[in-house]
Amino acid sequence: MGGEQWRGEDGNVLLLFPAAVLVLVILGALAVDFSIVYLGEREAADLAAALANDAASALDEVAFYGAADEDGSGAGGSDGEFRLDEDRAAALIAARVDARQGDRFTVVGQPRLSLDGATRLRVTVTAEVPLVFSRALPGAPRVATVEASAEVDAVRR
Repeated sequence: MGGEQWRGEDGNVLLLFPAAVLVLVILGALAVDFSIVYLGEREAADLAAALANDAASALDEVAFYGAADEDGSGAGGSDGEFRLDEDRAAALIAARVDARQGDRFTVVGQPRLSLDGATRLRVTVTAEVPLVFSRALPGAPRVATVEASAEVDAVRR
C-alpha cells in the first residue's frame, strides 16, 4: 500500500547523506572560528584591563593628592586632577603588551589611552585573531579584528 509510492527511490538517501555531512562539517568549522574570535575578544579585554591598571599606576601623585604640607597632611597644592607620567605609562604598557603577545592574538598598533573627565582613564586595545578554518575558503578573511576597552577611576582616599 505505502511502499508503491517509493518504488525506484532506494538510492536517494545514499546521495543526500554526504551533502548532510558536508553541511555539518561546515557548521562545525564556523562554530570553531567564532569560538576562537570570542576567546580573542576576552583575552583582549583582559589585556585592556591589565593595561588600564598599569597606566593608572603611572598617576602623577603630586597633582592628584597634592604635596605634603608642613604638618604632613598632604592637602597642599592638590587639584585632584588625573595626570599621567606619560613616559612611565608607555614603558609599563609596552612591557605588558610584549609579555602578552601570543598565539591567540596579536596587538595591532599601540593601545590607546584617553582621559575621560577628571579622574577616569580609558584604554582601548585592537588585536587580530587568526582564524583556523576560514583559511580554507577562497576569499575568506584569515584574521578577525577585535577591539576591547577598559576603564579605571581614580579615587582620592
